[in-house]
Amino acid sequence: MTKNEKAAAIEQLKERFENNEYFYIADASTLTVEQTNKLRGMCFEKGVSMQVVKNTLARKALETFPEENNYSAVFDALKGPTALMFAEVANAPAKVIKEFRGDGERPILKAAYIASAVYSGDEQLDALSKLKSREEMISDLLTLLQSPMQNLLGALQSGGSNVANLLKALEEREA
Repeated sequence: MTKNEKAAAIEQLKERFENNEYFYIADASTLTVEQTNKLRGMCFEKGVSMQVVKNTLARKALETFPEENNYSAVFDALKGPTALMFAEVANAPAKVIKEFRGDGERPILKAAYIASAVYSGDEQLDALSKLKSREEMISDLLTLLQSPMQNLLGALQSGGSNVANLLKALEEREA
């Protein structure tokens, strides 16, 4: 790889890191070509982009960002064979890995970067796959906010009919 090709690869990776607040670092080595193609297909279906990278290029791209991004926390994961998985939904790569793996061992999760939080190790896979997406969180919040209002409206409606029934009963008694 020439110096210009490396610079171009670093720029491309910088753009990917800048445009994705969620990425996973995985080890997909020892997979056959057929298995790798199947994994890439599953990634594509779930909106995950997978890219095999050289660790030094990924590290150089990450080093260009400010310290508050906390990218330095993933540097330890950039050893050995590395595949980066970028997604717009935080739990999508974890679900893909879990589904693909089934009873197998690969790919192995080395680290996950979720909006400046870093989860290291394959044992984090279950917790990451259960994370809720932003849309799911908003939906849950709206449901929680609507619940008291619905209870209040229900009580007012039933109370209104009870008062009307009570007035009608009192009117009939007087007559």
